[in-house]
Amino acid sequence: MTEVNVERIRRDIETICSFNATPGRGYTRFSFSKEDSLAREYLLSECSKLGLEITVDGVGNIRARLEGVDSQAPSVMTGSHIDTVYQGGMFDGLLGTVGALEAIRTIVEKGLKTRHPVELVVFSEEEGSNFSTPLAGSKAMVGRYSVEDLKRLKNASGVSMYEAAKEAGYEPDELPGQVLKPEEVKAMLELHIEQSVVLDSERLPVGIVEAIAAIQTWEIDVSGVANHAGATPMRLRNDPMAAASKVIAAVRDLARATSSGTTVGTVGRIHCEPNVTNVIPGRVRFSLDARDVDTASLEDFVEAFRRELEKQSRLHGVESEIRFLGGSEAVFLPGEITEIIETEARERGIACRRMNSGAVHDACLLATITKVGMIFVPSIGGRSHVPEENTSYEDIEAGCNLLLGTLLKLAGQAGFRCGEASER
Repeated sequence: MTEVNVERIRRDIETICSFNATPGRGYTRFSFSKEDSLAREYLLSECSKLGLEITVDGVGNIRARLEGVDSQAPSVMTGSHIDTVYQGGMFDGLLGTVGALEAIRTIVEKGLKTRHPVELVVFSEEEGSNFSTPLAGSKAMVGRYSVEDLKRLKNASGVSMYEAAKEAGYEPDELPGQVLKPEEVKAMLELHIEQSVVLDSERLPVGIVEAIAAIQTWEIDVSGVANHAGATPMRLRNDPMAAASKVIAAVRDLARATSSGTTVGTVGRIHCEPNVTNVIPGRVRFSLDARDVDTASLEDFVEAFRRELEKQSRLHGVESEIRFLGGSEAVFLPGEITEIIETEARERGIACRRMNSGAVHDACLLATITKVGMIFVPSIGGRSHVPEENTSYEDIEAGCNLLLGTLLKLAGQAGFRCGEASER
C-alpha cells in the first residue's frame, strides 16, 4: 500500500512552528501576522515544487490543485488551518494542513493518477484568535461572509479583517467572485488532532468523526450594589459575585443531568467591577459555552441554566441578564464518507472507532456545500490549545496514511468508484 513519509511531515511541522511570536512560551501564529505570512510562504513554496495550481482568495484561503485525469470533474479537497490560539500547541490545525500536503506529495512522487482533481486547502482565521470569530476563513470561502462583514470584524487593535487582509497583500473586494460552489467539489476530508481524551485513553490511533457538536455561546451580566467590603454586613449585601459563583458552580451538575449524557458547559471568562480587593463588586460578567450533538439536550441544559440564574439572582437580591452571542448547529457527517474511511482503515490494519467532535472545525462550513469526512488522531493526555499539546508521530503516520488512502478512493484511483455518476 502507498504510504506517506512521516519524516517529511515532522520537518514540515517543525519548520512552520519556527514561525512563532512567543518562542519558549508555546506557539502563537495569528492570521495575517508576520509569522502567518512566513508559514504561508513555506507552504506555497512546497506546493510550487509539486507543480500544483495555486489560488489565494481575498482573505488568504489557499487552494492548491493537483489536476486529475478528468479536469472537469469536481475536486476532492483536504486540509485544515495553520493559525493558533495565543501560546497554543504544535499540532492543532497544522497537522491537518501538513498531512494533506504530504498526501498530495506522495501521490505526485509515486506517479499516481486520479480521475478527480485533489486540492490542498489552507483556511485563514479558524481559531478566531485575531478577530474573535472562529472559522472566518471557511465562512468566507462558502459565502457566509460579505465584504461588509469583513469591514465590521475588528481585532483588539481596532483593525478590521478587511484592512488586515489588504495589509497582508490579499484582495478582499474580490471575495464575492471567489466563493466555492457545490458543483466544484465532490468531497472534503479534514485530518485533525482529537483535542480530547477518548482516543488516548483507549489507546487507539484513529477516530472517525460521525457528528460535530452544536455550540451556543452566552454572556451573562449579574448586577448588584458595590459597597465597602468591611463595613457592609453579610445579611445586607446585594452581592453579584455571590450569586454568579452559585450559578457557575451549578454548571457541572446541570450539564451532567441532561438525557444525552454528552452535554458540556464551560464558564471560561469572568470579569467583575470594580475588581478591587476591598470593594463588594457592583457587577459580574461571565461567559457560558454550551455544546452537545443532541440539540434537545443542549436546549434543556440552557433552560436549566436560566432557571438557576433566576433563582440565585432572587435569593441574593441582584439583577441578571443573559444574552446569546452566537453558535452553530450540530453537523452530522454523511455515512457514505465515514464508511469509506472505515474501510480504508480496515484494509490498512489501523484500529479505529467512530466518535463525535465537541470542537468545531472548518469541515463544518464545507459540510454546507459538500460531503465531508473527518479523521482524528489522539491528543496525549487530551491536552490542546496549550504548549503541552502533543501527538505521537506513530499516530500521526497512521492518520496521514488513512487520509492518503481515503483521498485515493474518493478521487477515483485504482478503479475505486464512489458514486461518480451522480457526482458529475
